[in-house]
Amino acid sequence: LPGLHLFAIAFALEVSVGKTNTVMALNNSNVLLPCIFTTCIGFQDLVFTWYFNTTELIYQGKIKNKATEPTLIQRNPRVEFVGSTTKKDNNISIVLNSVEFSDAGKYTCHVKNPKERNAEHSAVIFLTVVHKMVETDNTVTLIIVGVVGGLIGLLILFMLIKRVVLFIIKKTQDGKKECLVSSSGNDNTENGLAGSKAEQKAPPKA
Repeated sequence: LPGLHLFAIAFALEVSVGKTNTVMALNNSNVLLPCIFTTCIGFQDLVFTWYFNTTELIYQGKIKNKATEPTLIQRNPRVEFVGSTTKKDNNISIVLNSVEFSDAGKYTCHVKNPKERNAEHSAVIFLTVVHKMVETDNTVTLIIVGVVGGLIGLLILFMLIKRVVLFIIKKTQDGKKECLVSSSGNDNTENGLAGSKAEQKAPPKA
């Protein structure tokens, strides 16, 4: 039934390794492999297992209930449990000690909860082992940002100069037009007055 299906989804077991599923570690260092699980209806005799490259078991523990911490079933000697299931989060993270290049690969955190009809869920995290941690060089990025910013500044300056020049040219042209109109009007008036006076002169008597 649809209602029962939605109910089952709401109470489903979930496992997470955090926001990112990739971890980088320096050779011969210790690295944390995070994992938590959530379940709305609680758990009973829950079993969690860590696998390397899908098949190699490196840690397995069992949790009786929320009031108890996990008990060890089996583990790789270099793997240490660092989580806690009696606090707010059901943390089942582990630490891999003295990391080697051969440890690089896929790590699976798998959980099985008998209280949810043996519901199972897992999450994967990928480990990369490096000889030396390389710091990110942001010089090129800063140069690009500086160049782009400079170009934008020059473009804005060019547009401002263009507007000022066009404004000055427009004002100059308007001034010339006013001078031409004024001069033309004065000439016509003077010519007209001169013509009128000439016409009003009486012809000489014989």
